[in-house]
Amino acid sequence: MILRELSEIPGVSGDEARVRARIWEAVRDRVDGGRVDPMGNLITWKGANRPGPKVMLAAHMDEVGLMVTRIGDDGLLRFRKVGGIDDRVLAAKAVRVGPDGVPGVIGLRPIHLLKDDEAKKPVSEQDLVIDIGAASKEEAERVVRPGAYVSFATSFGELGDGLVKGKAFDDRVGCALLVELLALDFPFPLFGVFTVQEEIGLRGARVAAYEVAPDLALVLEGTSCADIPGTEPHGQSTVLGGGPAITVMDAHHIPARPLVEGLVAAASERGIPWQWRRTAFGGTDAGSIHLTRSGVPAATVSVPCRYIHSPCAVMSLQDFDNTRRLVAGFLEDVPRIAARLAAGRA
Repeated sequence: MILRELSEIPGVSGDEARVRARIWEAVRDRVDGGRVDPMGNLITWKGANRPGPKVMLAAHMDEVGLMVTRIGDDGLLRFRKVGGIDDRVLAAKAVRVGPDGVPGVIGLRPIHLLKDDEAKKPVSEQDLVIDIGAASKEEAERVVRPGAYVSFATSFGELGDGLVKGKAFDDRVGCALLVELLALDFPFPLFGVFTVQEEIGLRGARVAAYEVAPDLALVLEGTSCADIPGTEPHGQSTVLGGGPAITVMDAHHIPARPLVEGLVAAASERGIPWQWRRTAFGGTDAGSIHLTRSGVPAATVSVPCRYIHSPCAVMSLQDFDNTRRLVAGFLEDVPRIAARLAAGRA
C-alpha cells in the first residue's frame, strides 16, 4: 500500500522532494505526462487535448514539522514549528533531523524539577530542545545545521480492526488516493496535482491552479476527527468509519454548490456511506484554487483522521476506500455536474 511509504517519508513544508519523487515513480506510467513547476508542485495530466471540462484533482505533499533555528553550546538544538502543531504534543517525541535523518528526542525539564505553577501549563516550543546526543556545539554541527528540517519518527502500522496509524496522514492520505485515481481513465482532460506548502498558507496550490486553469477542481484531504471522549457531538468534525467527509464551509472557502451536490449524488446513487464535515475551522488548498484567475468552482472531500497535526494519526481503511469510490463516481458524473455549473452561470 503506497500510503505506508508516503506516510513514512519526511516531507515538511518546503522539503517535499522525496515525497514527490516517490509519487512520480508511482504515477508516471499512469499519466500522459508530468512536470515539476518552480514552486515544487508535481503537475500530471491525462487526455489534456480531449474535449470537455478541464478537471483538477489536488492533494498536498507537505506535512507539519519543525525546523532547527540554532545550535547551543551544549549541543542541544533549538527549533520552531512549521505549520500548525499544538505545543502539548511535542515533548518527549522521537524525531529525525536533517536530510540524513539524524535521530533525536524533543527534551524538557522533568516534572520532578518543576514548580507547581509550571507543571500545570503546557511547555512552549521556546522552552523545548532537540537532543541528538551531541556533547557540544561542534559535535552537533558535524551532522546538523540551522535550517535543517525535523520530522516525527513515526512508523506506519495496523491498529485494531481495519485501522492504521502513522504520521502525515494530512495529506499523504489524499496523495495516496490521487495516485490510485490516476489509474482510471475519463473522457475529459484530467490534471492530478500534488502540491507543496499547503500547511503554511495554501501556497503551492495557488501557483499550480494558475498554470492548469481548470474549469473545476476537487481537493482530496485528510481532515480532523474528534469522535473521542470529552468532545461534544457538535464539535466532532467527523466520525471515524462514517465515510468520506464533504465540506460545506471552512475558514477559507465556501465550496461551489453544484460540486457539493454532485458529491452527495455520487455517494447516494452508488450506496457509498458519507458524512458532512461539521466544523468550519481550518482550510484546504481549495481556499487558494477557487480564487485563481477569474475563479474556479472547487470543493473538498476528506478522509477522517484522529489526532491530526500530531506525531501520530489514526485512519480507517474503509473510509479511505469509500473516499476513493466516491471521487471515482464524482469523476464519472463530471459531464452532468459541469452542465449544472454552466446552467448556474446562464
